[in-house]
Amino acid sequence: MKRIVTLVMLQVLTAGVCFASPKGNSARAEFRNAAGQSVGTAAFKQVKTGVQISLSLSGFPAGTHAFHIHAVGKCDPPDFKTAGGHFNPEGKKHGLKNPEGPHAGDMPNITVGANGKGKAKVLNTRVTLGEGANSLFHEGGTALVIHEKADDDMTDPAGNAGNRIACGVIEKAQ
Repeated sequence: MKRIVTLVMLQVLTAGVCFASPKGNSARAEFRNAAGQSVGTAAFKQVKTGVQISLSLSGFPAGTHAFHIHAVGKCDPPDFKTAGGHFNPEGKKHGLKNPEGPHAGDMPNITVGANGKGKAKVLNTRVTLGEGANSLFHEGGTALVIHEKADDDMTDPAGNAGNRIACGVIEKAQ
């Protein structure tokens, strides 16, 4: 029997942010690896305090991986550099533990089981699917990127998270 390691995290990453009209806004992203294969999905839902992101992954290396929202909605393999740097409309430093941070796109690490599968649920209170500077739908779009290693939550610009191993463009749900 296959064992699926599931990591469920519901974290409020910053406090005090509230968005108008949270109902009805959703988005999705399909992760592709460097070979162009589909390796998972992300569902985004606007809630009163931010954006809830639910991940479902398969075919990943086991271990802990960083994942971030990147500033450009483009995912050209094999290195996904076209996704640009982390989404950072407020000009902060990288890292959830950085006193001068975090970027709006910084999020906690995720864990993938020995079978290459993982699930996670995260609440990012620094972004919105609505209007404004922190909208994931700004001109040029945004992408969700998974890195080969864990994020150290401090080191600018990307937490020593290593290469980008999967990427998905964030698109409005139909």
